[in-house]
Amino acid sequence: MTIFSLPPPANESELLARAQALAGSSLEQIAARLDRRVPQDLRRAKGWVGELLELALGATSGSQAVPDFPALGVEMKTLPLQADGRPKESTYVCTVPLTDSEACWETSWIRRKLNRVLWLPVEAQAGMPLSVRRVGMPLLWSPNSEEEAILRADWEELMDMVCLGELEMITAHYGIYLQIRPKAANGHALCEGIGEDGARIRTLPRGFYLRSSFTAALLGRYYAT
Repeated sequence: MTIFSLPPPANESELLARAQALAGSSLEQIAARLDRRVPQDLRRAKGWVGELLELALGATSGSQAVPDFPALGVEMKTLPLQADGRPKESTYVCTVPLTDSEACWETSWIRRKLNRVLWLPVEAQAGMPLSVRRVGMPLLWSPNSEEEAILRADWEELMDMVCLGELEMITAHYGIYLQIRPKAANGHALCEGIGEDGARIRTLPRGFYLRSSFTAALLGRYYAT
């Protein structure tokens, strides 16, 4: 049985075992098992690495608004790393609801996304061909009480600004762990948001991102020797 034919993992232990089996493999090796072609680079194939690893692990969510492994409630996030082992960039979590505000943190989509995460480090240093980049050891993580308290405070502050029509005032400087940034293919991909007077406006879609300082702290805590 090839990796391509794997059914969804039955439990977290099976998921983690599959992820651990990928550790040390190059993206080219994983792609070959799945009969996939490795793109020359990611400029026109954004998201390819995550899609490849989801396929290799048996994720079934596709484009649905559910965690990548719905039966387990586990979200998968790749973590591109620089040559020194630090995260290369912030981590996209989910879109920001700009008009239909979620009532509370406990039932928010972002909390469900971050409740249980399978982190997969991937080499991503500048100049390294995509094909030879290797996958690292996985981490199955849930926020502890301190992390969740800060994530919640960030979310509440940012969503208050969104609901009060202060969307255009939000910069990447707001938030300790979470930040809101525009997320669109180009400046013409507009959606509805709430303006200062409460009226609907046309604006760029926004996304919630975890700061690289947050994921760097995770790496330091769980991978430090």
